[in-house]
Amino acid sequence: MTDAQSTELMPDASVADPYGSLDPATLRHVDSLKWTVYGEGIIPLWVADMDYPVAPPIVAALQDRLGRGLGYHQLLGDPTLGGQLRDHLATQGLTDLPAEGISFLPGVVPGIYAAVKALTEPGEPVVTMTPVYHPFHLSITDQGRRVAAAPLREGERRWEIDWEALEAATEGSRLLLLCHPHNPTGRVWDEGELARLRDLVLARDLWVMSDELHADLRYTGRAFEAFAADPQVRAKTITLTGPCKAYNTAGLGIGAMVGHDPELVQRVKKAAGGLMGHPSALSVTMWQAALREGGPWLEGMVAYLRGNRDVLQAFVETQLPWVRSFPVEATYLAWLDLRSHPRAGDIQKFLLEEARIAVHDGPVFAPEELKPQYQGFIRVNFATSRALLIEALERMAEALGREEVVQS
Repeated sequence: MTDAQSTELMPDASVADPYGSLDPATLRHVDSLKWTVYGEGIIPLWVADMDYPVAPPIVAALQDRLGRGLGYHQLLGDPTLGGQLRDHLATQGLTDLPAEGISFLPGVVPGIYAAVKALTEPGEPVVTMTPVYHPFHLSITDQGRRVAAAPLREGERRWEIDWEALEAATEGSRLLLLCHPHNPTGRVWDEGELARLRDLVLARDLWVMSDELHADLRYTGRAFEAFAADPQVRAKTITLTGPCKAYNTAGLGIGAMVGHDPELVQRVKKAAGGLMGHPSALSVTMWQAALREGGPWLEGMVAYLRGNRDVLQAFVETQLPWVRSFPVEATYLAWLDLRSHPRAGDIQKFLLEEARIAVHDGPVFAPEELKPQYQGFIRVNFATSRALLIEALERMAEALGREEVVQS
């Protein structure tokens, strides 16, 4: 990459970069999994948390909460947070949620596991679209069920649902695990896709677990439409949500399982019994503050992430044109196809050793039998400073360019 091209991608020097001062030495503190798993000098673009400071209103609320003791909080369901969450989800189409239709969790992943346990039996197929966030297929195989996979297909401008594969996968199944927005491809399923998914769910009489954790990190310019926004599928749907991605609070575990049928919510909750635990007092305070005062911070964060997404996409298109990549519609995660490279067979290891960047390896996002299909893909977390992102991309391009790529 030439100096001129690199300069074009950098932020305008006349415009203050709110995260331009992020320093690897500071980010690599002892409590950071992301920055300590790999050695010094590695730029970590793997696990899905952001490098940015927590929103000031959240920090202030946590400091205030510490002055009021840490005894048992509202373990039966915090009414303040419950009301805030119902109001927020109503903007996404989940109107008229009953108070009994919200159950707080220590995180979204336990909700995925609980849904599989409650709504299926050992040995049964459970449907999901691959590649997908790995707890989806692990929640199936860890509990003795079978993955009924429907691989997404590569369209001209984005990853798309392979309807023929999905219809085949749903034969004999009772549960669909839906990721919306989708991790790792960054798709936000649009109005037409959601309508067709709902028709299929009704035709097959499926339960649906819809993980909507990344709903507030969108770049589409349109309102988010929850899967259960359509009343026809509400009685069959459990929606999972939480603040950790949008507000960068993964270390304060909390999530919520919501549904319009309180009996279904309780059925799923009881499947885990006392094994699931409950959110902490500080996590409840954090989510309250995020919903009450975090909107302006989140708006600025999404704008910054959109800029990083555009920088990454422009870099790939100009400097690595053989890499297949689509601009993500949500999340801060890019899904890159490097299968044309001679080192595609060990691409994560190659980039770690030769480029000194850590990324997530594609096969992680598929069940065992489909892992070879995703060898050569990587997931890249671009939620860091623009300068660090560009440095990582330049390292990647330089390392990949040492061997000739055979383009199809």
